[in-house]
Formats: sequence, C-alpha cells, structure tokens
Amino acid sequence: MRCPLRKVIFADPSKCVGCGICELACAEYHEKKYGLKFSRIRNVKIGHTIRVSVTCRFCEKPPCVASCPRNALRSNENGVISVDEERCTGCGWCIVACDLGLMLFHPTKRVPITCDLCDGEPQCIKLCPKEALELTTLDAISSKVRMSTVKELILAAEEARVSA
Repeated sequence: MRCPLRKVIFADPSKCVGCGICELACAEYHEKKYGLKFSRIRNVKIGHTIRVSVTCRFCEKPPCVASCPRNALRSNENGVISVDEERCTGCGWCIVACDLGLMLFHPTKRVPITCDLCDGEPQCIKLCPKEALELTTLDAISSKVRMSTVKELILAAEEARVSA
C-alpha cells in the first residue's frame, strides 16, 4: 500500500540528462566526499537512451524496516528511514528486502544508507542543473504521467487523422 501524501524525490525523465551531479551533491552533503559510492541517490539507465535518478520511495510499510532482525531501522511519519548504527550488524537483510534496490551499504561503515531528504532541503534538487528533480507526492507524479500519456495519445490521433 502506498501513502499518496508522502513526498518523494522525482526525476523527470524528459529533463534528466544523467549528469550525476545529484549523486555528487548527496555524497558531499552526507559524507563531505565526492564519491558516488557515498550517494543515497542513484542515476540509472533505462533502456538504451534514458537515464534517470532514483531514490527511496518512503514506503508506508517499508520492507527494509520489517526485515531487520535487530530492529535497527525506523521509519518516521514522513517515511524517512533512520538506522541505529549501534544495533545494526550489517547483515544486509534490509538491502535484500528493498524491492527497488534503493537501500545501499555505506562503503566503509557497512551499515545501510538511504535517502533522508537532507533534513528537508534535498541537495540533489537544489543543485540539479536541469531542474529535473522535485520533491512531490506519488499522486502528483501519477497525475503528470496520466497527462503526458493523454497528450501523446492526442498527438498520435491527430497525426493519424492528418496522414489518412
């Protein structure tokens, strides 16, 4: 079940060019390092031409939290996951449990890391040169996708009518 009012970071695939600045901004903010392995947002390739950034979707009932045998993960009212590093043993069950593959291991601490919205000011959004990232709700994303699909259908219908 999804929580439609929770805000998530959304990358508009028509604007995202896959530059990776969001990943670097995230790593620098959280770790003061410019290594992609420290980033909580990932730029992924979809097909041959589309690149888009993805991060935690803040599940209403996060499988990563439920899977932790040590109760080291907590989800707050906004869905943001926190990790109690004292309790975490680095077993990796939370990483396996994440359906989207967006829970990652910190490369040196060997504890899970995921998007925390940078305490309310996501650096990835702030520094995206193409303004492809936004903090929005899942319902708003669905609405945008529906509108885009309808526009494409109208254009295809018009082209078919003109060529007939």
